[in-house]
Amino acid sequence: MIFNLLDYWVMANPEPVVAAREMIQVNPVSRKPRILLAASGSVAAIKFGNLCHCFSDWAEVRAVVTKASLHFIDRASLPKDVILFTDEDEWSSWNKIGDSVLHIELRRWADIMVIAPLSANTLGKVTFCFLEKFVTIAGGLCDNLLTCIVRAWDYSKPFFVAPAMNTFMWTNPFTQRHLTAIEELGISVIQPVTKKLACGDYRNGAMAEISIICSTVRLFLESRNQQSS
Repeated sequence: MIFNLLDYWVMANPEPVVAAREMIQVNPVSRKPRILLAASGSVAAIKFGNLCHCFSDWAEVRAVVTKASLHFIDRASLPKDVILFTDEDEWSSWNKIGDSVLHIELRRWADIMVIAPLSANTLGKVTFCFLEKFVTIAGGLCDNLLTCIVRAWDYSKPFFVAPAMNTFMWTNPFTQRHLTAIEELGISVIQPVTKKLACGDYRNGAMAEISIICSTVRLFLESRNQQSS
């Protein structure tokens, strides 16, 4: 499923909520949607704090980031009620068999997952497809917290990605095969846009605007809730 640009803005004014880094509990009681928001190593990750604020206005948010994305993310820009999880947390919370496993707990907690930005590298890691003569070019790697969550994800739950990469990476045949693979899993792609890129080129490949990402996910959830009511 591919989403194109919407024509309105979703304002974000997050309400502070007391949050602590502890084992995540699943609560079936009526509540706000739970969104697992992730960032991979694209320069578009500089917008991650603003994206967290946008979602926090109407949902509970937990954040997962890769090591590369931390080059661009200002931790202080995140809402105070959003807990940020990194690769180090995957191991610091586990000591013995029987302890909770972070990527599994986060999967259980979340109602929906959004990766924004999704870099070319992470896209290649989490997809599985073939070239001619069945030569594997990528295949469900899980070498960090984010990719472990993707590999363990329950695909009956909604999953959105907002790619961000150089134009020639975006139009590369490998990328197109990867996109086909994730769409077959039911992952929804929020299309990149044309604007001035980090390299200075004015081309397609920039991450969709924050308002578009947030409103696309919110409209999806509202539509689904109306259908089920």
